Amino acid sequence: MDLLPGVSSPSDLRRIPASRLPELAAEIRDFLIAKVSRTGGHIGPNLGVVELTIALHRVFDSPREPLVFDVGHQIYVHKILTGRQAGFDKLRARGGVSGYGNTTESVHDWSESSHASASLSYVDGLSKAYEIEGDPRPVVAIIGDGALTGGMAWEALNNIASGGRPVVVVVNDNGRSYSPTIGGVATRLAALRLTPRYEKTLDKFRSAINATPVVGPVLYDALHGIKVGIKDMVSPQGMFADLGMKYVGPVDGHDVAAVEKALRLAKDYGSPVIVHCVTHKGFGYAPAENHEQDLFHGPGAFNPETGESLAAPSTSWTDVFADELAAIGADRDDIVAITAAMLHPTGLARFAEHFPARTFDVGIAEQHALTSAAGLAMGGLHPVVALYSTFLNRAFDQFVMDIALHGVGVTVCLDRSGITGNDGPSHNGVWDLSLLSAVPGVRIAAPRDGETLRLELREAVAVDDAPTVLRWSKGSKSSDIAAIERNDGYDILTRGLSKDVAIVTVGPMAAVGLDAATALAQRGIDATVIDPRWVIPVSEDLIDYLNGFGLVVTVEDGLRLGGVGSAISQAIRDTGSLTPTREIGVPSVFPKHGSRDEVLRECGLSADLITNDIASWYARIHGPHEVSALRNNSQV
Repeated sequence: MDLLPGVSSPSDLRRIPASRLPELAAEIRDFLIAKVSRTGGHIGPNLGVVELTIALHRVFDSPREPLVFDVGHQIYVHKILTGRQAGFDKLRARGGVSGYGNTTESVHDWSESSHASASLSYVDGLSKAYEIEGDPRPVVAIIGDGALTGGMAWEALNNIASGGRPVVVVVNDNGRSYSPTIGGVATRLAALRLTPRYEKTLDKFRSAINATPVVGPVLYDALHGIKVGIKDMVSPQGMFADLGMKYVGPVDGHDVAAVEKALRLAKDYGSPVIVHCVTHKGFGYAPAENHEQDLFHGPGAFNPETGESLAAPSTSWTDVFADELAAIGADRDDIVAITAAMLHPTGLARFAEHFPARTFDVGIAEQHALTSAAGLAMGGLHPVVALYSTFLNRAFDQFVMDIALHGVGVTVCLDRSGITGNDGPSHNGVWDLSLLSAVPGVRIAAPRDGETLRLELREAVAVDDAPTVLRWSKGSKSSDIAAIERNDGYDILTRGLSKDVAIVTVGPMAAVGLDAATALAQRGIDATVIDPRWVIPVSEDLIDYLNGFGLVVTVEDGLRLGGVGSAISQAIRDTGSLTPTREIGVPSVFPKHGSRDEVLRECGLSADLITNDIASWYARIHGPHEVSALRNNSQV
């Protein structure tokens, strides 16, 4: 590589002659393929925005003129150009750059959230702040065409359009909706529309025509209608023009010169402008361009020559869900599936293959997804809505008011619940239990393995008078853990010789609880491990059983505050029992990106730390004699 090593800031980029920018773009693509093939990550989206990102940093003075990336799937090139090339050796791992924006990494990053459709609201607020401060600097949002399906984006556009502030909205359209061949005519019309002198001339023309007696207003309307009609035929500007925003495009997003020209026009205009760039996801890397499912949106490690995955074959939680839902769909014609633009990641693609007419992709619109599900249930069907746990946060109101309040049978399946690790703080699914456990009538299951996921999914879709929720983790499923005893409301996974400690585990924490029980036995403490299966509402039979133990400890990978542990402890107290309880869960923090095991350990959720905590609590509760016994046993 000749050019890229010399680029550590946008100012370095601006010194490179325009004639050598295609060479730089090729070096960036080679860099991305070499690095991401080892770590995994969002390579497809970033291969598609190389030229676009180069142009952005040549036209705008980041960080003074903010570049706010929506979601962050396409932020790698931005990071490469802002001094973070070295961090890509550990992309999405401790000590390396995060997979999304990160304000602690660089002053060039403005948002750390990976939730779509939010960038336009950020830039609306930034532009208002600068206006109040008397600073006319432009602010820029980079948003994909997919994120424009989210309602929040249109709420922001409505406000941006009415403000008249220097906001540039760059639409990275990789949906191939428009052909670059019409770019020349569209660019010429955009240049005319965005020239301030033209706008002033147009104002004078409008005033003069309208002042003509009798026929003036009619004549102006006719001429204006002809102008707008011609523009709409060659440029898909209608939906933006109706908001009152100027439109530039479509622009070939892989032509740096064309993108730079469009961005400079938008920057100079000084009022809200849409710049529509057509790009191709995976551009320049054949394995990505030919990948039918998602154009290498976010693969794991892969062979850079062939694009073939390097991961050993395994069965994920999502795979188990996908198979079982398809089987249920074959048994029941009333089962329908809803996804918010994540058909493959959430496992609904298999259902869609078999039952396309019963599958609904609503776009990035989780709020609409849940209320639409309520309507489907009211119409006599049973909807299954599959989301990542973190994205349910956006639709909590709809879950409460549109589903639970009406007592309709909707099943919500939450993939990537708990700690997800390398996806970073905004992708962790740790809020679901704390939020949902407060909803009247809700029933929440946390499968511990593939077999219980299958059983609990069938139990969930059998409920038609209340919302049901299933949650499971990211990645490969746990090995199946057989219960030694199944009771109404709970499974016993292992039983201690005496009732010293009950460890109540939530979902995949069952394996960790069993490891802790084994370690506690070596310290002379008998532990019984219990899986409630349906964790909310808390089973009365479970509480009756727990009241006989010397200590009850709950272990969950959701928030400790307001989680399942809190509900169980409260239920025990409500019986008047003095049984001591302790809750182990995720603290109310935003963990840094790292492996799932690293983050769980930092949260105190590894088997050895759980063992130490339980041993210490048990000793404190039961007095000095037990402390001595623990010490003696630990030396054996």
